[in-house]
Amino acid sequence: MVLAHITYSQPLFSVLSRLMSNADHPDTSLFLLLAGAFSAFVVSYLLIFVVAKLSRRFNLTRRVEPGRKPDRVPRLGGVAIYLGFVIASLLFYIHNPDLQPKEMIIYWLFLAAATLIVAVHAYDDVRPLKPLPKLLAQTIAVIILMGPFLNGKFNGVLLFGFSNPFQSFSSGIVPFYHGGTVNIFIENTDIRLLAIPAVLFTWFWMVGMMNTVNLIDGLDGLAGGVVAITAIFITITSWILQQYTIAVLSAIFAGAVLGFLPHNWNPAKMFMGDSGSQFLGLALAVLSIMGGAKIALALMVLGVPILDVAIVLINRIRRGQHPLHYDRTHLHYRLQATGLSVRQICYIFYGLTILFGILALSFGHFFKLIGIALVMATMAGLIIWIDSRQRQRGLPIKLDKSDPGTRNASNTPAVPEVPITVPETFEPVSDHKAVTEQDGEVVNSSGQRPHNS
Repeated sequence: MVLAHITYSQPLFSVLSRLMSNADHPDTSLFLLLAGAFSAFVVSYLLIFVVAKLSRRFNLTRRVEPGRKPDRVPRLGGVAIYLGFVIASLLFYIHNPDLQPKEMIIYWLFLAAATLIVAVHAYDDVRPLKPLPKLLAQTIAVIILMGPFLNGKFNGVLLFGFSNPFQSFSSGIVPFYHGGTVNIFIENTDIRLLAIPAVLFTWFWMVGMMNTVNLIDGLDGLAGGVVAITAIFITITSWILQQYTIAVLSAIFAGAVLGFLPHNWNPAKMFMGDSGSQFLGLALAVLSIMGGAKIALALMVLGVPILDVAIVLINRIRRGQHPLHYDRTHLHYRLQATGLSVRQICYIFYGLTILFGILALSFGHFFKLIGIALVMATMAGLIIWIDSRQRQRGLPIKLDKSDPGTRNASNTPAVPEVPITVPETFEPVSDHKAVTEQDGEVVNSSGQRPHNS
C-alpha cells in the first residue's frame, strides 16, 4: 500500500556487506533476522542500566507505593528500547542488498516519526504535557510517515486498501466483489481529494495503535510482553509471505522490546513510560501495514486490548464523561480486583495473544473474520466471568467521578478516588499510592500517570 523512490546507498560495513551479498537467500535472511533480534535484545537490555543510572543521577525517578522494592523506579525505559531498535536496524536492516527502495524510504520516515514521538513523550515523562500537544505530535508523526512530499505522491505509508476477506470464493456468496483488495476510494498514492478518507484511516490506525498500547501499559510487564509477542507473529507472517526484509525489521523490534522486559517484570525496576508505549504502538502500526496482509493479524492478536479500550471509551461517553476521563475499568484492573496477581494477569494476556496469533496464522482470508468474532466472544466471556467473580466476592466496580485532567494551583493532577474495592488480603499495585516527592504526580505500576491523553 505504499509507493516510494530512493537511490540505494552502498553498505558502510564491508563485513556485513559480504555476509549479506546473498541476502535474497532464505538462509542468509534467517541469519540477519536472528542476529538483528539478538543484537537488539542485548543493546536494549544493556542500555536500560545506562538509562537507569542517568535517571537516578538527575532525579528522574518515580516513587512507588510504600513497601515495594525498589521504592523509586526510573521511567524512561522507552528511550532504551528505541535506541536498541535504531542501533540494531542500522546494522542489520538498511545494509541488506535485498532491501527494496520503498522499504528504505519507509524506514527513514519511520525513524524520523519515532524520534519525534520518543522525544516529545520522554519530555512528557519528566514534565507532564497536556493532551493537545501530545496529540499534535502524534498527528505530525503520522504525516511524516505518509511522506506527502515533493512529487505529488504519498511516498511513505498510506493505508488505502486491505485484503478482501471474500476473495477465496468464486461466485454466489459475494457476487458484487471478487478482487484481492478492497480499496478506500483510491488505487494509488497520488495526492488528491479522494485520498482524504485513506489519510484519515491511516491517521486513525496509527494514533489508535499508539494510544491502545499506552492504555494497556498499566501493570508491570503487560504492554511489553503483549507487544513483543505481536511483533513475533508479524515476523512469522512476513517470513511465510517471503517478505524477508520486513521480517528482519520486525524481529529487530521484537528483540528490542524483549531486552526491556526483564527489567519491567514484576516488581519492575524500570518503566517504559509514555515514550516507550507510544513508540511501541507506532512501530506495530507501521509493521502491520508494510507489505500488507497483516492488519487482520494485528486485529486478532491485539483484539482483546483494542476491544477493552473501545469498551472503556464508549462507557465513559455513555456516563457523560470525557472519553479520556480516568477510571480503573480497564480489563487488567478489573482482573486485578478479582484477586489475581500482576504476573497472573500478564500470563492471561500473553496466553490470549499467543492463542489468537496461532489462529491468525492458521486462518485464511475469510476465516480471519471468524477469528475476530472469536476475539469478541472471548472478551465478552472475560467480562461476564469478572462480573460474576466480583459479585461472589462482594467487589462491585465503583466508578470514579473525579477528573484527573483538572489541575490544582500547583499544576499537579488531582488524585482520583479509589474506584474499585479490593479484598484486604490482596495488595494491588495501585495508581493512587504512587506519588512523587517533588510534584505529587500520580503514577501507576508501569510508571504512568492516570490516562488523560
